[in-house]
Amino acid sequence: MAAPVYHKLAQALDAMPNGFPSTESGVELRLLEKIFTPEEADLFCDLKLKFETPEQVAERTGRPLEGLGDRLRGMWHHGQLFGIDFGTTQVYRALPWVFGVYEFQLKRLDREMAELCEAYMPVFGKQFFQNKPQLMQVVPVEKKIEAHQEAMPYEKVSELIEKGLSFGLSPCICKKEKKLLDKGCDKPLEVCLGIAPVPGVFDNHPLIPKAITKAEAYEVLRLSEEAGLVHLTSNVTEGHYFICNCCGCCCGVLRSINDLGISEAVNSAYYARIDPASCVSCGVCADERCQIGAIEQGEEAFVIKQEKCIGCGLCIPTCPSEAIQLIRKPQTEIRTPPKTEKEWFQLRGKMRA
Repeated sequence: MAAPVYHKLAQALDAMPNGFPSTESGVELRLLEKIFTPEEADLFCDLKLKFETPEQVAERTGRPLEGLGDRLRGMWHHGQLFGIDFGTTQVYRALPWVFGVYEFQLKRLDREMAELCEAYMPVFGKQFFQNKPQLMQVVPVEKKIEAHQEAMPYEKVSELIEKGLSFGLSPCICKKEKKLLDKGCDKPLEVCLGIAPVPGVFDNHPLIPKAITKAEAYEVLRLSEEAGLVHLTSNVTEGHYFICNCCGCCCGVLRSINDLGISEAVNSAYYARIDPASCVSCGVCADERCQIGAIEQGEEAFVIKQEKCIGCGLCIPTCPSEAIQLIRKPQTEIRTPPKTEKEWFQLRGKMRA
């Protein structure tokens, strides 16, 4: 039986806009026991989703200041909370389960934790991906967006990169989890990009293993597109700090479509369309490129199920007859993302009451 502090921690995570639903089996509590000591769990419950210095945390909570900074730094290095080190000042904030604590367990993920995460995924995924606004939005293969379609800046992967002044690269925790469970795929592993608006953020970063250049970030995107990985980023219009490159067999977000049947798990402004007169029925788009099974064989040509297509554009560059194009949805069908992460939290909190 889990100690009371882990029930308290689970309730604190579930009180966040992202949620952390309970299960009949209690697998979520075993997951927290794996990641947090009782002392870490208790301290986490005193943190907020906004940044504070150790001094501010001590003043607000009544905790002794002595040793608090070291404890917070240690939890940051364990991926249990988020921190920024400004040299003379350090600030910390709580993290949701996703996007947050789970993604930052990359260094500590072992088979036991992978099994617990996999067991929790159906319950968490159903709650998380069915609610709006969605966590992520699709960023299409940019060169396949027609100029006249007027893509918004947050829909262009180059705009996200150009706003960054430092870049980091991590292995994909979803792919690592699946490999630990002997269900991995052969897609590239090091494809998760971090982006920051100030220089040097990823130099010696405790959670992002590699700092890279802007040119290297573009190369990661190119290789990801070549491998058939979907570009996903936060579902906001400003302040993007990551680009994930995802496959449908490992990625938790795309698996919510494939495994849980949640059709609107991601936000997207586009869908693809196949011209039946040009299609040569080679099947590359359906068999090798589409990550969510949105393409099927029709009577005369392959057909894209518009209601399922997420508009990633990956099917377009490999079509030998150039029969596929990316279409922007009518404005009435497009959900403009919240402006910032703070606004996302507010909207999501209202949705979950």
